[in-house]
Amino acid sequence: MHAVQVRELKNNPSQALRKAELEMVVVMNRDSPTALLLNFDESMLNKAGVSVALATALFRDGGLSLARAAKVAGLPMVNFMQHLSRSGIPIVQGTAADAEKDMETLETWLK
Repeated sequence: MHAVQVRELKNNPSQALRKAELEMVVVMNRDSPTALLLNFDESMLNKAGVSVALATALFRDGGLSLARAAKVAGLPMVNFMQHLSRSGIPIVQGTAADAEKDMETLETWLK
């Protein structure tokens, strides 16, 4: 296991990522561990459901757009959207008021 300071990570993230390919890297903030870098290799992502689960969680939490999440999942966007729908995860974020405002804007543009 290797440790890297936040400052080092900020200045040279590639070095920390290269080290993470070989072993776990603990990110230290002063004298406290704050994060852990792990390498995802192809064999981990190719196991049944891992890439889809990862993409789903990243999309749900706002870490990836729909298109990028579908790519991580290795699915066509339509299939990924169906997966999200079956999982109860909304594809479009926002409230009814947001949708109404968007419709008003659209109507203004179409005039």
